[in-house]
Amino acid sequence: MPEWTVKALPEAEKDILALDGSLRRQVLKAIDNVRQNPLPMNEGGYGKPLGNKGGTDLTGLLKIKLKASGIRVVYQLIRTETTMTLIIVGARADDEVYLAAEQRRRKHGL
Repeated sequence: MPEWTVKALPEAEKDILALDGSLRRQVLKAIDNVRQNPLPMNEGGYGKPLGNKGGTDLTGLLKIKLKASGIRVVYQLIRTETTMTLIIVGARADDEVYLAAEQRRRKHGL
């Protein structure tokens, strides 16, 4: 299994920094765990594929959920580079995190 590099959009870095200390540690630990196998669940990995739902098109992106804290991490895999790019890290607030992910995806041409 290749070693995956984690990159983050500038906005995702700000998302992480905006979390309080203990929550930030939990999120970073979860990202590090997922980095070991960020492939989609149907390929034996941790990521849950996202799609086109409710007018928000996140096809090709994946998510992980930190259920206890209600945090979602949306990311994209670049398989040719074994890079995992963080799009957004945020609390699930009625699909708000997914709408923001779609906006960031467009902004950065992902």
